[in-house]
Amino acid sequence: MINWKQIDTVLLDMDGTLLDLNFDNHFWKTYVPQKYAELHGLSLEAAKQALQPRFKDMEGKLEWYCLDYWSAELQLDIVGLKAEIAGLIAVLPHVMEFLEKIRDSHHRVLLVTNAHRRSLDLKMRQTCLDVFFDGIISSHDYGWPKEHQHFWRELHHNQGFDKQRTLLVDDSLPVLDAAKQFGIAHLLSVSQPDSGLPKRTIDCYPAIDDFRVLMSAL
Repeated sequence: MINWKQIDTVLLDMDGTLLDLNFDNHFWKTYVPQKYAELHGLSLEAAKQALQPRFKDMEGKLEWYCLDYWSAELQLDIVGLKAEIAGLIAVLPHVMEFLEKIRDSHHRVLLVTNAHRRSLDLKMRQTCLDVFFDGIISSHDYGWPKEHQHFWRELHHNQGFDKQRTLLVDDSLPVLDAAKQFGIAHLLSVSQPDSGLPKRTIDCYPAIDDFRVLMSAL
């Protein structure tokens, strides 16, 4: 699937790529509505109905990923709530093996995520994956999410990678679309970002459901 001799830089997403998206889905779809319901004396269903359009309006925007924004909007300690259920944060199968092997190769490996720095720090403390990366970049560092060309221009300016010799692995199709538009040559999706949901059928990009398929030629 990947000719590693053609790759110098590997850009890896975090949530849904290296980490099980089940944590984030549970947090935003169940735990936050539960706490919002308790705060406002609502049923869980009423809270979900109240929050869903507010979340939908922010999709693809930096605010969607900003814990400070949602703390202010919802009057909830979002960082604290994430810490309460941090035990649910999990690395996807065979990710650790892949990271260990690619660390020992000649490739430069960057973690590139839309996650807010405080969420990123929590997940790195929980998983200890930070030791595998040559750099860790949050889209909040640049003020634009990965869905926008501004982000890719800033990343390219700061990291100086060769677009034709760079691989991005990301579960988000809009992010992969943005990277393709920018000129990243090698793009790979993840077919099962959430272990609690069925595998997705992805036709527009090559997709993996197991990082072991990338390891044989490393």
